[in-house]
Amino acid sequence: MTQILIEPVELKEMMLNQDIVIVDTRSPEEYKECHIEGAVNIHDIFTFLASSTPEGIAEMRTFFASSFEKVGISETTQTIFYEGGMGTGYGQSCRGHFILSYLGNENSYILHGGLKAWTNAGFAMTDTIPAPKKSTFNASNTNIAMVVGKEDVLAEIGKDRVTLLDVRDVDEWIGKSSSPYGTDFAPRKGRIPGAKWLEWYRMMKPDGDISRIKDADEIRAEVQNIGMDTDKPIWLYCFKGARTSNSYVALKQAGFKNIATYFGSWNEWANDPDLPIETGFPSN
Repeated sequence: MTQILIEPVELKEMMLNQDIVIVDTRSPEEYKECHIEGAVNIHDIFTFLASSTPEGIAEMRTFFASSFEKVGISETTQTIFYEGGMGTGYGQSCRGHFILSYLGNENSYILHGGLKAWTNAGFAMTDTIPAPKKSTFNASNTNIAMVVGKEDVLAEIGKDRVTLLDVRDVDEWIGKSSSPYGTDFAPRKGRIPGAKWLEWYRMMKPDGDISRIKDADEIRAEVQNIGMDTDKPIWLYCFKGARTSNSYVALKQAGFKNIATYFGSWNEWANDPDLPIETGFPSN
């Protein structure tokens, strides 16, 4: 199985003995108040919206390659992402790992439990902002299999060849809300026809006052519970690709393979009136 999640004590050891870059994905205001020593801030990891057109994906690659270069991350740099807590940041640290992996860097990790786990372990924070470093990022080895577009998704509707997995909140799934940013944030409400539903929160469990991703057996039980055919490719979607990243990490940690994200997700799908949707409770 792939190790993506690391514990606070492991990160502390890496800070002492290895050349790493730590990325705080929270808001600039939260970052300035306190953060892990040496951490840089890239909140765009969470806020950036991408379309799944070739032009949109190219823009996303260019944007994040440049963002990583500005803080000293190359295609080989060992990188650790964190957020405030795994259950409070809509998967933003996982989105950082996903994007960097997509761009070809296979050397990134996520602080399990986020900043809350770090402080619970007794480790200190600082408000000192490090001087930015620079690097060169070669994004020519993009892992294109990690991302699918709306045309790919549309072509598979009704063909039962892939498992399309919606990981949004329940009110989005049944069409009562269009997004986590507001009921009418997007022009349409509903879900992509034929999708199964496994809310991203169900990939986690509480551990005291923090949220942690469930272990491999627990994730496999959640997948079995919804009758998901794991022999097929798994395509994830949410609203913009953050919560899917949380689910992507959980599935990868549990040993699942052939997983991709519809990166444009509902934000893109809802804005194209020609694309089909379903609302209400599924008929089966």
